[in-house]
Amino acid sequence: MELSIVVPVFNEVESLPRLHEEISALAAAHSYLLEIVFVDDGSTDGSWAMIRRLSESDGRVRGIRFRRNFGKAAALSAGFAAARGKLVVTLDADLQDDPAEIPNLIAQINQGCDLVSGWKQVRHDPWHKVLPSRVFNGLVGALTGVKLHDHYCGLNCYRREVTAEVRLYGERHRFVPVLAAARGFRVGEVAVKHRPREFGQSKYGFSRFLKGFLDLLTVKFLTGFGQRPQHLLGGIGLACFFIGLVGLVFLAAQWFFSRVLPGASVIHLHERPALLYSVALLIMGGQFLSLGVVAELFISHYEPQSPSYSVAERTDDPPPGGPEPPAADQ
Repeated sequence: MELSIVVPVFNEVESLPRLHEEISALAAAHSYLLEIVFVDDGSTDGSWAMIRRLSESDGRVRGIRFRRNFGKAAALSAGFAAARGKLVVTLDADLQDDPAEIPNLIAQINQGCDLVSGWKQVRHDPWHKVLPSRVFNGLVGALTGVKLHDHYCGLNCYRREVTAEVRLYGERHRFVPVLAAARGFRVGEVAVKHRPREFGQSKYGFSRFLKGFLDLLTVKFLTGFGQRPQHLLGGIGLACFFIGLVGLVFLAAQWFFSRVLPGASVIHLHERPALLYSVALLIMGGQFLSLGVVAELFISHYEPQSPSYSVAERTDDPPPGGPEPPAADQ
């Protein structure tokens, strides 16, 4: 199997037949040996019945149905686990992603990338979706260092190794390029065509941007300090502790000299707000340091489901073309 196309589906019954036709035409034009994995994420409009009909008429179509709506990250995760191709392409089921762009993504993979993200250079979405999305993409690039124009494009291409190592849960599907880059995979980007929506309506509202920001903070912590939480928490704690200690020393010096220097006005510390701030910073510093120690203890006793490293190749691996034939006797 060369190519697996994973399509999350949630109430897209009208678009599925045409999407299947477009993918089939693409496979015929480029002689792709592919499979199509539809993941029904709790649809209620007959999408699963349509997927069953497509699978009965085309042996390349496979379907997975969830008992209820679990979210796009779960749908992609199930699709990745079921995919058998060397390359995995994801695209949305609403026809806004054009399957004709898949060869461009694969070409970028062949140039050395492990993950290629689509960039909807011209978007056919309302402004209240486009503007926050651009702000969010800029924020993700600034905080993570993975600078892409579109971190949330549904049209992407992955090597199998990427989908095997990057774990998705919650709503972390927005950050697959960030998570992959943190493990050393090479991330690229290709401008793709974005089409206007013809059927149904968008499944995402303004709340996704708030959730996305919170998820961004989580991903930043996991990719930067997931194996060394004390470096972040302890650093914050030491900074708070140091500032609070300096404040108390300064106040103590003021109090002392106000009583020993002749003519100086007496300072009453309980009237100084800086005393409360300094004490609060000392307490916060101790709490952050303690939290960092607890996090380190948790990490040391917790065995993650995936290793904290990513192996590109080994010296005892067979060459790409298969094992070398034995040398002929001279």
